[in-house]
Amino acid sequence: MVKKKTFEIALKELEEIVRQMESGDLCLEDAVKKYESGMQQSKYCLDLLDKTEKRISLITKDNDGGVKELPFEDE
Repeated sequence: MVKKKTFEIALKELEEIVRQMESGDLCLEDAVKKYESGMQQSKYCLDLLDKTEKRISLITKDNDGGVKELPFEDE
């Protein structure tokens, strides 16, 4: 069973990639590889945030003022 990467882990990896790229110590080829990896991490984080936002938006108040959670169908 493969464990999914958490948002926090992906964000830390992205921050490390940015730190390495900002250091100026990478050759062009390594910088491009880090950029590609960073873009993948960024997309992963944005996708997780989008899914989370959709889940949160499904929590609504019912007619009695109580909180009701609607089921979320993941794509």
